[in-house]
Amino acid sequence: MSVKRIPPKDNLAAIQAGRSMLHLHPIFSFIDSFANIDYPENFPKDGFVRITVRNRHDKTPSIIIELNPWQKASAGEWAYAIAQCHLHIVLNHIDPVRSDEPWRFACELIAVDWLNQMTIGQCIYPVSSPLPAQNPADIADLLADNMVRARLDRGYPSSAGRDQPTWIVHPEVKPFTAAIRQRHTDAFANGIRNAVIEAVEKAGNKSRNKEGKADSMAETARRWFVANYPLLASLAAAFEIVEDAELCQRLDISLAAVNTEIQRIYINPKFPWTDNQLKFVMAHELLHVGLRHEARMQGRDPFLWNIACDYVINAWLVEMGIGTIPIQSLMLDLTLGFEHESAEALYDRIVKDLRLMRRLQKERTLRGLGKSDMLGEKSPSWWTGVGCDLDTFYRRALSEGLELHLAQVQRGFLPGDLVEEIKSILQPPIPWDVKLGQWLDNYFPPIAAKRSFARASRRQSSTPDIPRAVYIKPPELIAARTFGVVLDTSGSMDKNTLARSLGAIASYALSREVPQVRVIQCDAGIHDMGYIEPESLLETVEVKGRGGTILQPAIDRLESAANFPKDAPILIITDGQCDYLSCRRAHAFLLPEGGRLPFDTRSPIFHFDRSA
Repeated sequence: MSVKRIPPKDNLAAIQAGRSMLHLHPIFSFIDSFANIDYPENFPKDGFVRITVRNRHDKTPSIIIELNPWQKASAGEWAYAIAQCHLHIVLNHIDPVRSDEPWRFACELIAVDWLNQMTIGQCIYPVSSPLPAQNPADIADLLADNMVRARLDRGYPSSAGRDQPTWIVHPEVKPFTAAIRQRHTDAFANGIRNAVIEAVEKAGNKSRNKEGKADSMAETARRWFVANYPLLASLAAAFEIVEDAELCQRLDISLAAVNTEIQRIYINPKFPWTDNQLKFVMAHELLHVGLRHEARMQGRDPFLWNIACDYVINAWLVEMGIGTIPIQSLMLDLTLGFEHESAEALYDRIVKDLRLMRRLQKERTLRGLGKSDMLGEKSPSWWTGVGCDLDTFYRRALSEGLELHLAQVQRGFLPGDLVEEIKSILQPPIPWDVKLGQWLDNYFPPIAAKRSFARASRRQSSTPDIPRAVYIKPPELIAARTFGVVLDTSGSMDKNTLARSLGAIASYALSREVPQVRVIQCDAGIHDMGYIEPESLLETVEVKGRGGTILQPAIDRLESAANFPKDAPILIITDGQCDYLSCRRAHAFLLPEGGRLPFDTRSPIFHFDRSA
């Protein structure tokens, strides 16, 4: 009568410790439920673990992971070997639809490569060379011609022992159904998603130097966006959620607000939130950030601009079905027909309708009645300084989220207006000086050089008997190339603004062969500098005035000047703090970033950054 062998207790303890390591892993905790564990008596001495697939009584496949309890190994080695078997299962390598030797060898290489990237436990094989392909079928085709050489080069990474198959499928087992394969794939995808969420949370907490309230409803809503809504996942992961009732009271935040400069979303915990309401509010604030509403304000009234953006965003969120609106008094009135307009067009519509503007000034944002929920005290051009990288990050985060969202149709559909707006803000803006140059190019086309014998050619000495023409540009055409500049020198125009504008004008004039520029400085009076060469604008320029702002007399002088060409354009440089201006000639306005004219005009308006 044979006596049943009892495995060493130390080996069993190491096996249990290795399994515990996998239970705590964010990926393998999702995929270790497809197989049962068994300890067979007959096992190759150098083997660790193998898979056996047989049919149950209902003809469905039963997967068993068999461990060798007589193998002496560390907990890390056991975790590595068992994890390899779990990967074979969820990657459907054990499907009996294919079981030839090249396929098995390719699957072993794929599983080991995954484990080496995930750093699970302690590797039980020598580190192999990089994979020749990523798909096991492609690898099998590449190695099928010379399996002997492949084994010599890469070893045989089988957890069941040398020259032993890692999985054994009984003959009665039929190929896996599509449902079984999908179940394995979904579990692996959920495991990877769980690992990503955990990594993002750890990185975010580390960068914010705080643990945060991991169990709060707001943090749960943020994790939902990271895991289930690619469009806003990157932005949600980057922002800190602040749930401080005292701070919200100090900042006068009724429900929620966002600060893009310090990457915080404020949630007032005193409001009786539900999960869906928090999803709506968080998506609302993240769209403010991703669509760069704060940067696009450009000197507009902050509250009216916030209202215009809120109407657009709220309509999109309702159409996308993200959460529920927390209070019914928020901006969402489909009867006004605001949902298909851009924020800029909607703002212009509001400020032109006095009754509508008075009505909307009584509306409330997420921050409260008459308050903007986009916080921040920096100047309108802050993002072109140190914050430029932050602005680029927000744009790129929303761009990558859009690509992922459109690639996964099952996650839901996005409004076409939202997709178009995201794509539009992703296009790099044309620099202001380039746009100004393009406008001036309409009036200063390149001058075609003409042949002339009035001046000797530089090559004439090589052929004294043959006259050679020289190509010259008619001086009369060059002399007629000029344009006028009305420069606002009032006290509201700082010296950096004046220097930036004059430098751009001089650079353009020199590049387009404009010999002279007519410049008139103007504050409360006129200071005519006459025609000056562009080079002199790059040197020290005496600025006269620094008083009030009355620009119309300077425009009138240029229009009536007999020595100023009738087709020459006029460029008006001001900060926008002026009265209505009338100009019959072709003209354009150059304003600092955030500046706005107090009147409507069809003429081009260019904005330059004060701090560049």
